[in-house]
Amino acid sequence: MKIIRGYHNTPETAQGCVVTLGNYDGVHKGHQAVLARLAEKAKDLNVPLVVMCFEPTPREFFDQDNAPSRLSNFREKAQLLAQLGVDYMLVQRFSKAFSALSADEFIENVLVQGLNVKAVVIGDDFRFGAGRCGDAAMLRTAGAAQGFEVLDTQTVVSGQERISSTAVRDCLACADLRAAEALLGRPYSIQGRVVHGDKLGRELGFPTANIGFARSKLPLQGVYAVKVYGVKNSGEPFLPGVANLGTRPAVNGVEQRLEVHLIGWNGDVYGQRLTVEFSEFIRPEQRFACLEELTAAIADDVEQGARLFGLLPD
Repeated sequence: MKIIRGYHNTPETAQGCVVTLGNYDGVHKGHQAVLARLAEKAKDLNVPLVVMCFEPTPREFFDQDNAPSRLSNFREKAQLLAQLGVDYMLVQRFSKAFSALSADEFIENVLVQGLNVKAVVIGDDFRFGAGRCGDAAMLRTAGAAQGFEVLDTQTVVSGQERISSTAVRDCLACADLRAAEALLGRPYSIQGRVVHGDKLGRELGFPTANIGFARSKLPLQGVYAVKVYGVKNSGEPFLPGVANLGTRPAVNGVEQRLEVHLIGWNGDVYGQRLTVEFSEFIRPEQRFACLEELTAAIADDVEQGARLFGLLPD
């Protein structure tokens, strides 16, 4: 998959494409249904498959403080889209000028002149243009006039619930990992490079890898048993661990962090890019009266994690 920065930079090889537009945060089963429809159409027409997404997201651009947490960062999203057979990921900078495009201007400038689209696949809640004034009906009318087809996809549900990024966030916020996995089609995970922290875990006897997660806030908090993929020279597909996500109130922390203790591993992981997959919720974050209480709690967390992974008898 190739990445295009801005619709005005679309190469000839990506033009005449079929395209879908949206944030695609988490690339959940609902997104996967849209992409499956898109791939089918691209194959029928023998044209490229393009996903157009926005940086920052419109919600982040208009109201950063109240924008929802991201389920996936840019790298994670790109990897997921590539795995689903997307040919081009078109990343459009969402700016004041871009947000001011009318629905008609969006169709003409972006879809027709920029991409020369043959088909557009949209979800059932798709809106576009300044003030979100464009909708599926308007797009179909334009498509009939401009010579491109508009396809929609029905809502994908899990049980009685519509699959959406919001629904996944809600599951993660209440630590329901199984429900989140059902909506995503895979266990929830976070990628990041190991960076230097304050070394407090090492001082307490439980060294941790401080994972830089490349987003402003996390969709879940607390202490979890995790599988950690990507540890070099480990000789294993993954290493078991215990992760703490949050602001670390026990040591008066204020910024969100993801810190992982690798059970039974003492190797150097600084600078490595790891994938942390969340397996089981252990407990919420909490404040302790002293470092001794914190150390005892961490020891209990690690013991619980070891039991969950079968490293200790029940």
